Amino acid sequence: MTQKKTNSYTDEFREGAVKLAIESNQPVAQSARELGVNVNTLHTWINKFHGEPPPGSGKQVNDVHLYEELKQLRRENARLKEERELLKKAAAFLRQRITLKYTFIMHHQSEFSIALMCRVFDVSRSGYYEWQLRPPSLRNQRDEALKANIHKHHQASRATYGTRRLQQKLSEENESVSRRRIGRLMQEEGLACKTRRKFRATTNSKHDKHVAPNLLDRHFTTEKPDQAYVGDITYIPTREGWLYLAVFIDLYSRAVVGWSMDSRMPTSLVNDALTMAIWKRRPKAGLLVHSDRGSQYASDNFQQLLTQHGYRCSMSRKGNCWDNAPSESFFHTLKTELVHHEDFKTRAEAKQVIFEYIEVFYNRVRLHSSNGYMSPVDYESALPVAA
Repeated sequence: MTQKKTNSYTDEFREGAVKLAIESNQPVAQSARELGVNVNTLHTWINKFHGEPPPGSGKQVNDVHLYEELKQLRRENARLKEERELLKKAAAFLRQRITLKYTFIMHHQSEFSIALMCRVFDVSRSGYYEWQLRPPSLRNQRDEALKANIHKHHQASRATYGTRRLQQKLSEENESVSRRRIGRLMQEEGLACKTRRKFRATTNSKHDKHVAPNLLDRHFTTEKPDQAYVGDITYIPTREGWLYLAVFIDLYSRAVVGWSMDSRMPTSLVNDALTMAIWKRRPKAGLLVHSDRGSQYASDNFQQLLTQHGYRCSMSRKGNCWDNAPSESFFHTLKTELVHHEDFKTRAEAKQVIFEYIEVFYNRVRLHSSNGYMSPVDYESALPVAA
């Protein structure tokens, strides 16, 4: 029997988990399940990072007031976001045929008056009431049911799923639907998949350090977890300045097994990311660790960390981003689905949001095409246990 791995967590992970548990309006047990952490462990971390203040200090009262104010601001922000989304939907329906306008009015009559919506859409109230009395066709009934399911999965994916992934989610519910039909229904509902933007490289390969050969050689699949990791660094804009993110990704499941964030790009940034992966996964000697030729990866400290654990070093060819395609793909996904749609006021705010995206959504929920449209955690859980 293989020895069961024990989870260890870095202080950075623990702090992020505590903030997520405290700031989210959900039970601690639910946060623990989302992070894959034992609920008692998470309670222990909360007590450690946010222990009771000294008696008579007044800090507890102030903290309660600040906490309540923060919750109120979050609720108000959520309401404003919801209103903006509704206006976006209505703008799309203004250009649609009359039956779709009637459908929008029917679905939103609890939020706005029918008279107002008929005036905005330039349709008659009598025509709308007459349309309501007509029995819907079987196809229309089927479309309405599909729209509800599409909305559910689109929202659960944080508006990141297009027709291909939505088709996969519907098939899991025994719904056989063409991608063209899904696309039509998404258009009618004003749903769209988030789009990508270009971004520039961050690491500096102009140095006099030793450069390792490309041992990975674009073999981006492995038979088991913890056989090959790929790593890279990207930048996140905030109003305080850049926040740099280093990650290591397991090629077996595309899980982000280690990450670290800092306001600068010292060698410790990549060391901490790999150390997190080592603590969490306990990879054996022989692990292949691939990266670009950045000075952080070529540094003596990083190379010593690899040597200490018996890991092999691999580096991309000069100026060839395709040699590290999985990490490039992850950063494109992160920026497409999250960063480009946020305006981070502080680095601390960005850290917490990115922590939640990686540990809760990307690793445990988001469907990955390389995994047969399974999340990384589910894909690894489906791996047969060695006898």
